[in-house]
Amino acid sequence: MSAFISLKDVSVSFPIYGAGAASLKKTLAASVTGGRFGKETGVTVVQALSNLNIELKAGDRLGLVGHNGAGKSTLLRTLAGVYEPTAGQFRRQGSVTSLIDPALGIEADATGMENIMLRGLVMGLSKREIDRKTPDIVEFSGLGQYIDMPVRTYSTGMMMRLAFSISTSVNADILLMDEWLSVGDAEFTEKAEKRMRDVVAGSGILVLASHSPNLIAKECNKVMHLSHGTIIDSNVSIEELLAASQA
Repeated sequence: MSAFISLKDVSVSFPIYGAGAASLKKTLAASVTGGRFGKETGVTVVQALSNLNIELKAGDRLGLVGHNGAGKSTLLRTLAGVYEPTAGQFRRQGSVTSLIDPALGIEADATGMENIMLRGLVMGLSKREIDRKTPDIVEFSGLGQYIDMPVRTYSTGMMMRLAFSISTSVNADILLMDEWLSVGDAEFTEKAEKRMRDVVAGSGILVLASHSPNLIAKECNKVMHLSHGTIIDSNVSIEELLAASQA
């Protein structure tokens, strides 16, 4: 069956314990969700997403736009299964690749080779599938003998090469991205860009959060505007997006 994503009146909230009246202002300033604050049974609660209704099917490329803290990253993490909705119904069909933070979960004390196995298992691959993909991952990363060294000995660029190579080794039905992935390594950039294009083209559904109107216009056929965890416009046209960016 084809991939799809369905959210019906989905909300996500986070309790913040120990945030009394004296510390609420500091808690609000430190919040990265941009959600609304409230009280439930004496506990401060951040309402990160509120009553979202989204329907996506194969072929949809959805761009998420909005200010910092609008809820874009929270929505991506909800779609990835990192956050559980606290209300509403969330249904998803199809395999998922999340490029929200490809370095998340990399174990510094494990070797590059061990991280390939660990991340592969987290991504839902079987040991046989990981073994089959490992030579390509190692070759693509260009890490050579460093692949058998602990990741804590890597430079930032080397660690990103490893994370990128693992995360993009699987074509998924649903691809989730927070900005266009950049590995920050000049000699790696060209083949990384091609790999990204292949991964995007091979996905059934793309959900991309970005502050770049040009990137959204290039990659997406639908645009949704979020603000403080709510949808303020679910049908922004590409023309409107580009015009607003130039105003």
